[in-house]
Amino acid sequence: MKKGFTLFLSSLLVVVMLAACASEGSSDEMVDKVSDETMDEVSDNSSNTMTEEDEASEEVVHIKLFTGKVETVELMNTLIDEFNAANPNIVVEQEFQKDASNVIKVKFASGDVPDIVTVVTQDYINQGMYLDLTQEAWWDRISPSIRDLCTDAISGKQYKVASNMTMAGMYYNKSIFSDLEIEEPRTWSEFEQSMMEVAKTGVTPFFMGGKDSWMLGHLIEFMAHGVIKQQEGATGAKIAFLENDDAKLHFGDENGPMDSFAAAILSARDKKILNEDFLTATYDNQIEAFATGEAAVISQGMWVLGGILEKNPDMADNIGFMPYPAIVDGTSPVVLSAEDSAYAITAASEHPEEAKLFLDFLFQPENVKKYSEFIKSPSAFNDVAPDWGPLKDEVDSALANGINIGFTNESPSGFSGDDAGRMVQELYAGQYDSSIEFAKAYKDVWDKAWNASNN
Repeated sequence: MKKGFTLFLSSLLVVVMLAACASEGSSDEMVDKVSDETMDEVSDNSSNTMTEEDEASEEVVHIKLFTGKVETVELMNTLIDEFNAANPNIVVEQEFQKDASNVIKVKFASGDVPDIVTVVTQDYINQGMYLDLTQEAWWDRISPSIRDLCTDAISGKQYKVASNMTMAGMYYNKSIFSDLEIEEPRTWSEFEQSMMEVAKTGVTPFFMGGKDSWMLGHLIEFMAHGVIKQQEGATGAKIAFLENDDAKLHFGDENGPMDSFAAAILSARDKKILNEDFLTATYDNQIEAFATGEAAVISQGMWVLGGILEKNPDMADNIGFMPYPAIVDGTSPVVLSAEDSAYAITAASEHPEEAKLFLDFLFQPENVKKYSEFIKSPSAFNDVAPDWGPLKDEVDSALANGINIGFTNESPSGFSGDDAGRMVQELYAGQYDSSIEFAKAYKDVWDKAWNASNN
């Protein structure tokens, strides 16, 4: 800018001098007029140029990252600070919402749409709410199995990208199981019998932070929907959920997946296997109870491991991990093996290139390694080998002993995991007279949400 401006002034002086020469013998007023007019023009031009360039150089793009992943808020803030420092024209801001799956509905409806979100649902994919990321260079570094899990079953495109893999199942205290000679149960009946032995010792057998509804929604995803996923297969189940195929879902059927799930919860409640503060206990309470040996079993994903070891590092060698026991006769235990920490860029984002730039930064090998080791979860990237935790052998065993299933990403947007979890709270509180009443209510809510999304 300064160089161009100097050249222009030089040219101006030449013009003035030539004007003066050409006007030799003419009045000085003529030279002054030419000079003044030209100077005014120069002043205007230079002023406009400076303003535009200044504005361009000072323009700051704000990117909003919306997440419901509480475990990573602190780490993400650290990474965001590093990115912002290295990119002065981009400011990434993180927004965490505990009830993210519902809050995002409000944001989409109100037009207050974040640029990057960790909440991705099939309904919103169908509505074109996310940017197509199929052509991004990240995929060359990501495990093909994770790419498959990130692929939309309808369009065959990728609207989200996951940085990690995760597993979910039942964590158990090895010492308690060993002292009581408990083997990993394969059916819910075996699980209850084992837990009743634990109860005799004064230890809480099965602790759930039921106040956090997402945790109870996961029980439905893994245990109840797990029946459908193993009976129909991964792709078949996805299509059944998307088409609301009642002939395969059997949501309202007696002895179907929802009836069997509700019966298991009610039975565990009545046999006092679950913690007494089931409805008021939180995720943090659950971590505390397990880390201190006050609870024998919890249901969680790999994301909880960091919190447990932070509370009690000596627990590392005492953590067992097993699949969820089968709740329907003739089926097998299941364990979640799926994509984790998935990000999507919204189609409404006004700054998609800057959003991709941030994801490029997030997916740099050193940051993926840092992230994986922080949340104790395997990386989805082939060029990263993080030391993600002490449960590797336990996880391998669980994956070999159970049917591997994925998340239910095909639920209608009007019926989130939190909504399902709140129905489990109602079930525990006695608002349904029987398990089959719960099953019919679940089917009714699902159907209404599905019809609202598809009509």
